[in-house]
Amino acid sequence: MSGDLIVRVAARGEGISADGRHVAFAAPGDRLLPDNSVVRGSHHQVPPCRHFPACGGCQLQHLDEESYALFVRDRVLGALSTQNLATEVRLALVSPPRTRRRATLHAERRGRQVLLGFTETGSHRIVDMMECHVLLPELFALVAPLRTLLAAMLGERRADVHLAQTDRGVDVLITGFLGDKLSEVEALTGFAERHGLARLSVDDGYGPETRWEPEPATISFAGVPVALQPGAFLQATREGEAALVAGVKDAVGSAPIVADLFAGLGTFSLALAERAKVYAGEAAREPILALKAAASRAGRPVFAEHRDLYRRPLAPAELDRFSAVVIDPPRAGAREQAAAIAASKVPVVAYVSCNPSSFARDVKTMCESGYRLDWVQPVGQFRWSTHVELVARLSR
Repeated sequence: MSGDLIVRVAARGEGISADGRHVAFAAPGDRLLPDNSVVRGSHHQVPPCRHFPACGGCQLQHLDEESYALFVRDRVLGALSTQNLATEVRLALVSPPRTRRRATLHAERRGRQVLLGFTETGSHRIVDMMECHVLLPELFALVAPLRTLLAAMLGERRADVHLAQTDRGVDVLITGFLGDKLSEVEALTGFAERHGLARLSVDDGYGPETRWEPEPATISFAGVPVALQPGAFLQATREGEAALVAGVKDAVGSAPIVADLFAGLGTFSLALAERAKVYAGEAAREPILALKAAASRAGRPVFAEHRDLYRRPLAPAELDRFSAVVIDPPRAGAREQAAAIAASKVPVVAYVSCNPSSFARDVKTMCESGYRLDWVQPVGQFRWSTHVELVARLSR
């Protein structure tokens, strides 16, 4: 068949032809004809959701399983190449459909109705969610009831609805909304009770106010329940979390003393503390206190410190006390902490990242100081999106 072959998918999701043209919603193996129409190839699947491509929750539902996994891996390879880095990049581990355990939906009144869903790509317009192939069924089951609840009380302001699956059920946080009228208070608590929520909270800009929590909401890591604050960060899927934890354990091996930097609620700290002593550093106060309390109750050897690792990164002399370091920074990476690690004598580093570009930048700094990048494991938690995560091992 004539036409220019689509050979790969760019970082933002467009197909790229052999001559370098970018084509929206094209998959590897498609062909771009002279009239700019696209003939679908064997890796182009029918998107399963009626909201694609308008909904910004997914950008790549037109890719089949193989080509999406390759896209996740290629994102990592591309980021490494920009820094002239090369290593073993393993096959991507991709979370299955309908496994996303946390999400933020947006709500807005339109006449007598309320729209509730993700926004369109590059827009604030809300796609009113009627189906979803990424959310856990337990989360999606609340969409229609939440729409009805908000229709009775949401004014002209927009609101965000944060959903998370906990050990005890779904945690719901509604921000941009207070619901302090007696009728609204009764409606909120009645909703939470009818739907068996773990917790329901509201936040009008002054912090979450819990309206329903029959028992403390927790999330468990390595079998240890940790108190979960409303809206707290969790890895997007249990499968993705398991892949990252396995990668970290593989990287640090039998290291007896480990530092977990940007530790959050203890995703890695508690797993590593099954066989090592762990220092956990985290800037957010509530998560690190929750981790400290949980580790103490479970008898896990975790020393948790409330510390801003951007303003006060661990210095080389402090890092030299550890036989391995785990670092899991936000999307911006950890330039200052990476420089301190580069100047240290730590033999092994496990770097977890949600941004291949900042990861490659930080790793370049470490490699210039004598570290070797041993391998990278890509992880696709946000299925059908361009968002990619990874865990990597460095050693010296």
